[in-house]
Amino acid sequence: MSHRSYLILVVGPTAVGKTNLCLNLAKNYKTEIVSCDSRQFYREMSLGTAKPTAEELKQVPHHFVDSLSIEDEYDVRKFEQDAIALLENLFAKHQVVIMTGGSGLFADAVVNGLDEMPAISPEVRQQLIKEYEEKGITFLQEEVAAHDPEYFLQVDQKNPQRLMRALEIWRGTGRKFSSFRNKSRKERSFKVIKIGLERDREELYTRIDQRMDQMIAAGLFDEAEALYGKRHLNALQTVGYSEIFGFMEGSYDKEEAIRLLKRNSRRYAKRQMTWFKKDESVRWFSPDMIDQIIAYIESQIG
Repeated sequence: MSHRSYLILVVGPTAVGKTNLCLNLAKNYKTEIVSCDSRQFYREMSLGTAKPTAEELKQVPHHFVDSLSIEDEYDVRKFEQDAIALLENLFAKHQVVIMTGGSGLFADAVVNGLDEMPAISPEVRQQLIKEYEEKGITFLQEEVAAHDPEYFLQVDQKNPQRLMRALEIWRGTGRKFSSFRNKSRKERSFKVIKIGLERDREELYTRIDQRMDQMIAAGLFDEAEALYGKRHLNALQTVGYSEIFGFMEGSYDKEEAIRLLKRNSRRYAKRQMTWFKKDESVRWFSPDMIDQIIAYIESQIG
């Protein structure tokens, strides 16, 4: 029996079936689950982020679900520190720990560490905020797509903060935001085994649409309405909420809001797959291949 520690990272697009597989793996290895899904950290956002249910959370200990308020300042650098500290504690008790989520950037921070970003003069940021206020988010999206297409594919394209961050690096250094990332991989005390989940595209899109219908039936519009006054907060600039805020502002009717919720969730899933498929160390499976997945993990632990 090896005494090494193993982090099993389960990635894949929204609605593919990560929660169910991770519950099964955690029970098999009698271990705990760490979420690296940046949308599930926030207590106030329950329905729109497809968190594990109360029943699922009871079955296995979960970490970083409902751990923050949307009012809290939090970023990927802070998450890296918190997650590594937590993993050190968990590996004292378990040989294997499961980590899962749809946020490629947050998973990367734990696996490889983050790079040091250059300091940029505050004037650059001020100028960008001014341009954003005058020209809107489409301007930011077009700029990032033009100057850093690689990052644009994986960034939350609805999040002005992330887009402005990429642009301020570009304007301040003349280099792409993505060029500063993962150049210096940090040595970790654990080995990472990466499992990717995928489904046939039509099947995945059907599941996304069905899940959105379930979220709406469970009260997603009411949840978003309760958060409407805080819609400027970074945490709420995301698929599942921004579409409903548009409806509440009178930009379109409820039917159109539902169409946009489904379309944008499918687009989000597509971006997630593009991001995860770039990583050649991920082994891909269908979510129901639990026996094959465990056999593969065992072959890596060996």
